Amino acid sequence: MVHAGARPATSGLVDRWNRSATDLRISLTERCNLRCTYCMPAEGLPTKPAAALMQADEVVRMSHIAVSLLGVRQLRFTGGEPLLRADLASIIAACAALEPRPEVSLTTNAIGLSSRAAGLAAAGLDRINVSLDTVHAATFLEVTRRPFLDRVLDGIEKAAEAGLGPIKINAVLLRGVNDGEAAELLAWCLERGYQLRFIEQMPLDADHTWSRSDMVTATEIRARVSERFTLTPHDAPRDGAPAELFRVFDRSGIELGTVGIIASVSEPFCADCRRTRLTADGRVRSCLFSHTETDLLTPMRAGASDAEVADLWREAMWGKPAGHGLDNPDFVQPARSMSAIGG
Repeated sequence: MVHAGARPATSGLVDRWNRSATDLRISLTERCNLRCTYCMPAEGLPTKPAAALMQADEVVRMSHIAVSLLGVRQLRFTGGEPLLRADLASIIAACAALEPRPEVSLTTNAIGLSSRAAGLAAAGLDRINVSLDTVHAATFLEVTRRPFLDRVLDGIEKAAEAGLGPIKINAVLLRGVNDGEAAELLAWCLERGYQLRFIEQMPLDADHTWSRSDMVTATEIRARVSERFTLTPHDAPRDGAPAELFRVFDRSGIELGTVGIIASVSEPFCADCRRTRLTADGRVRSCLFSHTETDLLTPMRAGASDAEVADLWREAMWGKPAGHGLDNPDFVQPARSMSAIGG
């Protein structure tokens, strides 16, 4: 059933399609120290001045509004690369102290994490997601245009030692680049107790060169992994999670762990989407592929109360579309790339 008419008088972030957003992704910066080919051009992208972005106290206030007034239960800090924020630990500590206490996680490329993992854990960070598409130095350099694989792997190890688990690894497979490494990457994660999530490449690259025909689909990912392992659908409820989970067995039938596939393009899960997003400049995006945003930061800086900001947020999410529209013949890629939106 679809809601009709005016937005109902409810405290949560509901939309016309009976969905409620309880998972908030907050981008802390547009900057990144990698230049992944599916995200940014080699020369990087122009970024807004620091004064135009949410300051630490504003991030915390937005989080407080989300948690205390809007029913958000999960906070995920993203970028760009959030480790480039020197005040990250203080932001995490303040958000971990919110009531009711939300789960606080971080999506990072793990460069620089080795020296900060323990401090972030002490501040209240619960777990991390690490973007890692390969464990081969040459492939890493080709994908990211930077020779930092050893720093990433060290950061992941230090995060595990600090208790920031379960550690999830996010991998994008690129045709002819690392798609042949899918089973090997899964084996690497299983051996270390990391949870791998393959993510279909999405049309959020700054160069706008994405094409459906070049994308490695979920069907292909399953086929690649099945060259070495046996997959069976997991019986745990998906419960709004973007990843479809599979149990992983070796050829002798021994269960090794799980793997997830996030098939945003070929097998969309929009009907159960529970996410809301804030860009680094304080704008609500109801969907990764939105062409519209609602500015919360300007009203906040102009003196809007928490209740007024919350109501602007509710209105933005009430207008969330039923789906991202990637299958529509008139689909147009958003102007902002992933690095400027936040994952």
